[in-house]
Amino acid sequence: MTDNDMREIISNNLKRILEEYNITQNKLSKIAGVSESTVGKWILKKSAPRMGAIQRIADHFDLPKSYILEEKKEIFNIHPLRGESIRIPILGTIACGDPILAEENIEGYRYLPVDQVPSGELFSLTTKGKSMEPTIPEGSEVLIRQQSDVESGEIAAVLVNGDLEATLKRVKKQKDRIVLMPDNNEFDPIFVDEEHPARILGKAVSYTHDL
Repeated sequence: MTDNDMREIISNNLKRILEEYNITQNKLSKIAGVSESTVGKWILKKSAPRMGAIQRIADHFDLPKSYILEEKKEIFNIHPLRGESIRIPILGTIACGDPILAEENIEGYRYLPVDQVPSGELFSLTTKGKSMEPTIPEGSEVLIRQQSDVESGEIAAVLVNGDLEATLKRVKKQKDRIVLMPDNNEFDPIFVDEEHPARILGKAVSYTHDL
């Protein structure tokens, strides 16, 4: 068996665990004792977990290591699913504070029950920074519905600085400009005009945050 074959088997088995236990990659990373981006690489078959991480995952879910390491000829549930799940792409990390470089490549996926997911084209971003606290805590996984505009006062993912950086802010529309407002008054607003353009990626519709 080649390394590529092993990475594919592990990726498929980890996806099954994410779906059947209805957990996020962020949660799995904490169980495995690694970063969320590392779990994303496992899911995308770019690398494989070390045996220590595999053991921690297996111990947490009371599974044999073979459940992660061996190919499954038949797909079966660890426990019954409550309805179908939908796969939501995770598109890097978004800044809640000073904008950071937008990473629009898929880092991995979240699996959410269909009955908990709103309509539309969706993606997920992880917040970094405290500018949207207390509304959205740092480290939250924010579900974004793709749309090119939002109502004044709604929270949106917005590309700024020539579409090179992304930030999560409350959009306030004024007569001659748009202001991207933080909910934390310790941070400064971002003013959008012809000299400082911005592009709305989508509306924030919900978030989850692990304790």
